Amino acid sequence: MTRRRSARTVVAATALVALAIAPAALLRGTATAAETDKALPGRFGRMFQGLPPFAPANDAVRAALMEVGKPGGLMDAHDDLGAGPIALIVDPLLSAHNPNNTTQTAGTTFMGQFLDHDMTFDTTSRLGEPTRPTTAPNARKPAFDLDSVYGDGPAGSPLLYDPNDRIKFRVESGGLFEDLPRDGNRTAIIADPRNDENVVISGLQAAFLLFHNRAVDRLRALNPAMPNDDVFREARRLTAWHYQWLIVHEFLPQIVGQGMVSDILAHGRRYYSPKPDEGFIPVEFQIVYRFGHSMVRPSYRANLAGDHGQAFFGMVFDTTQNGRDDPDDLRGRARAPRRFIGWQTFFDFGDGQVKPNKRIDTMLSTPLFNLPLQIIASGEPPTSLAQRNLLRHLTWQVPSGQAIARQMGAPVLSRADLVELHPIDPSLEVSTPLWYYVLKEAEVMEGGLHLGPVGGRIVGEVFLGLLQTDPGSYVSVNPGWIPTLPTRAGRAEEFRMVDFLTFAGVDPGSRRQ
Repeated sequence: MTRRRSARTVVAATALVALAIAPAALLRGTATAAETDKALPGRFGRMFQGLPPFAPANDAVRAALMEVGKPGGLMDAHDDLGAGPIALIVDPLLSAHNPNNTTQTAGTTFMGQFLDHDMTFDTTSRLGEPTRPTTAPNARKPAFDLDSVYGDGPAGSPLLYDPNDRIKFRVESGGLFEDLPRDGNRTAIIADPRNDENVVISGLQAAFLLFHNRAVDRLRALNPAMPNDDVFREARRLTAWHYQWLIVHEFLPQIVGQGMVSDILAHGRRYYSPKPDEGFIPVEFQIVYRFGHSMVRPSYRANLAGDHGQAFFGMVFDTTQNGRDDPDDLRGRARAPRRFIGWQTFFDFGDGQVKPNKRIDTMLSTPLFNLPLQIIASGEPPTSLAQRNLLRHLTWQVPSGQAIARQMGAPVLSRADLVELHPIDPSLEVSTPLWYYVLKEAEVMEGGLHLGPVGGRIVGEVFLGLLQTDPGSYVSVNPGWIPTLPTRAGRAEEFRMVDFLTFAGVDPGSRRQ
């Protein structure tokens, strides 16, 4: 275990004005205990009942949170965007605040985004306005069942499916390779609109569509007399179970550490305990899981030779590209020959092309402080992702990271670990917003390689709990199941994301690109 202390100091002009009106002590205030929220089907809930909010939802607290997450502020990596997307990848001097995590590849970030969209979608709560979790509907089923891909099936969501073969998905192409089906406004025709926020998540969605379609072909070849309805159900089960296997055996160990996964599996869950078939999304998890925003790099290489024979590099978002049909950044809702993903950049196919992920810390890449409004569900500011994440703590009245750590009996970060918050408000050093706390915990306690004891426990228990309480998951139906599709390693139990992409036919070997 490493402990790296930060000595960053920030002059927080805006917050100091707010503090002149409301002293620092008022920020912490005397918070009332969080209400008891019994989990309800289809609603959000709480994991830690009875702990008070980290701070009251008043204007002084909002000002302090806005200061912490402002563009150019404490959490901004201050990337030199003028250097261009290629230099930001290849020049180490430009990546001082985007350190490599060689235990993960760049695709881990976007797989995490895909998983989030499969289990949670909050469409009603307002930033910074206190909301009881049990009054807020979750527009996704809280399970890893791929409803973000399948929608309500061929009968309930017919536009998602091929009119010439109703048990297969529609997949289109606007150039060299596959694209999501789109309407005349370039809006993707998919079950969850968030899976077209950027070209990488769009590519993942397309890969899942193709994986299912290939599963249909495989089942028909093996069972020519099987009725179409049965083929569809079995292809969906095959797709979902291989996906769930990846969660348990590849993705979750990367983000919480294999030790945490093994501990939860061996000794059970301590804090997340829904009844069978009544899984729910705790608001503490909804906050913590935004840790993935810290892993986003300012730019990526989308593919090796799709841009007129050259590699296509782009900023993840660049607001100067607003309104263009084929923008130079990697936003979604666009179609052009170069807008596809070469997966050898994002997952390790053994060809030396894979790029490492960014470590988890309290720095976010600069483009995330100026998001295009089109990717914000409400279409309303702030456009800083950090500010949005921090204001969400007031929405859900979430306890501090320290309070949850003490409840868990986990090591608690010291004031010295959080000293950079002092100029904004000293009370934030001892009652820290949970999202900021778990980012700093990962940085200080785990070197940024994966989440620490608080963040890792929350994410690990919810992930495994959702699988264990879902009556359709392989973990519930057949815990001893192992994948049945081919693997590059030749061993079924080593099925990994590169094998998923290979079966889908989007791997470098299939494309020769």
